[in-house]
Amino acid sequence: MSRRVTILRTGPQALVQDLGRPGHAHLGVPPSGAVDPHSLTLANRLVGNDESAAGLELLLGGLTLRTHTSCTVAVTGPPTEVTVDGRLADSHHPIHLRPDQTLTVGTPGTGLRTYLAISGGVDVPPELGSRSTDLLSGIGPDPLRDNDVLELGTPGTPTGADVVPPHQAPDVLVVPILLGPRDDWFDDAETQLRRGSWTVSDRSNRVGTRLSGTKLNRRDGEIPSEGMITGSVQVPPDGQPVVFLNDHPTTGGYPVIGVVDRDHLRFLGQARPGTQVRFRPAD
Repeated sequence: MSRRVTILRTGPQALVQDLGRPGHAHLGVPPSGAVDPHSLTLANRLVGNDESAAGLELLLGGLTLRTHTSCTVAVTGPPTEVTVDGRLADSHHPIHLRPDQTLTVGTPGTGLRTYLAISGGVDVPPELGSRSTDLLSGIGPDPLRDNDVLELGTPGTPTGADVVPPHQAPDVLVVPILLGPRDDWFDDAETQLRRGSWTVSDRSNRVGTRLSGTKLNRRDGEIPSEGMITGSVQVPPDGQPVVFLNDHPTTGGYPVIGVVDRDHLRFLGQARPGTQVRFRPAD
C-alpha cells in the first residue's frame, strides 16, 4: 500500500529539499539543497530518516497537509506553532499522525525557513542524485502547489533523542569572511568590509542574500566570467554585495571580494529583510 500525504495549502513557498547535488558546477548546475541543512538533518533524525532524506523547506511556514497513512513528522528551524487537527503540538519533537489527520505549520516568529520531515522521506524521482528543487536551473520537482499529493518512502526507526534547541535568528549577524580571490579590485578590502554595515534586502532569495548599505568601492568594469562557489560575496557596479546561496549561478563576471564559510550561510539563509549584517574578515 502506498504511503502519501496531500498538501492542502503550501503557504508562501514550499519546496522539496534534501542535502543537494554538489559536484556538478562543470555542468552549470548549482548545489541547491536545504539552505539550513542543520535544521533539515535534525528533522530527519527525529522521524527516523537518514539525514539525506528529502523533506520540505517552508518559507514563512503556512503549510497544511492531510495524511493518508500513519507517519511521524517533525518541524524544525525557528520556533514555530504547530497544530494537529487544530490542537497545539510541539515543534522540534516527533509527532505521530494517524491517517486522515491534518497538520498545520504556523509562521515563525523569527527567521525565514522552517523544515518538515516525514517518516520515509518525500519520494520524488531524483535528478543528478538529488531530490532538491533548484529554482535557478529548474532541476528537480516544481515548487509545491495546493492539493499536490506526495508519495513517501519506507519509514525507518528513530534512534535517540536530540537536544538541539530551535534556531534563534539574531537581530544582527556578524559573518566571518575570507578575503579573495578578487579583493585586489577594492581599495583596502579588509577595512571596507570591517567598517561597513548592511541590511538584508527584500530582493533576497535562494539564489543569494542581497545586502543594502555601505557602498564597497571597487574598480570600474567587469572581469571575464569565472567560476562561483556557494558563499561567494559578489559585488556588482553599485557596490552592494550579494552573498551567493544554494541556487546561485555557477559563473559570474563581477569581482568576488571574499567567501563566507558554508557553516555560516544558514544564518544568512534564515535572515529576514531588515536584519543587520556586519562582516568580520578572517585570516
